[in-house]
Amino acid sequence: MIGNVLRYLKAKYHVDLPGKSAPATSHSVIRYSDNPSSREDTAVAIRIVRLGSDRLTGEGLRIGTVRRPPRGVLKSEYASKNFYDVWLPTLAPSPELVKLALAAESPQDWKRFVTREMAATNGSTTLDMLAALSHQTDFSVGCYCADESRCHRTVLRQLFIERGAEMKSLGS
Repeated sequence: MIGNVLRYLKAKYHVDLPGKSAPATSHSVIRYSDNPSSREDTAVAIRIVRLGSDRLTGEGLRIGTVRRPPRGVLKSEYASKNFYDVWLPTLAPSPELVKLALAAESPQDWKRFVTREMAATNGSTTLDMLAALSHQTDFSVGCYCADESRCHRTVLRQLFIERGAEMKSLGS
């Protein structure tokens, strides 16, 4: 199914999709139009965010890459309370990896989590699809962790960059 989506995006938007067949680049020029001869260069990208934080102008769709929905919040309020518009738990660490991350006390412990998390999600066609979509529209991906340096968001950022996704920092 996702392979079909990737082929459709490649044909419709004339985008070289990152993955096994094409080398990933860290920056790309993005275009919206269906007509290749009348395209304007428009920068669009993925932002990595903390769920529940204020949204930035132009942030686009907010995707929650968390194992569980926010506690004590009605499903109808997830978006209005700035958690997420779409829930994508397949990009969240497994319960075992969350335990490993929370128990990490040293840089070596954290590196062990990062290595296992990258191995667990690296082959994901979902990541390939989102990297390709970053060349067409703005959206954000996030989780609840207060410290991004000790969060799977850092792993997702690296995996997106490796796939040639267009990334934006929070301030841009």
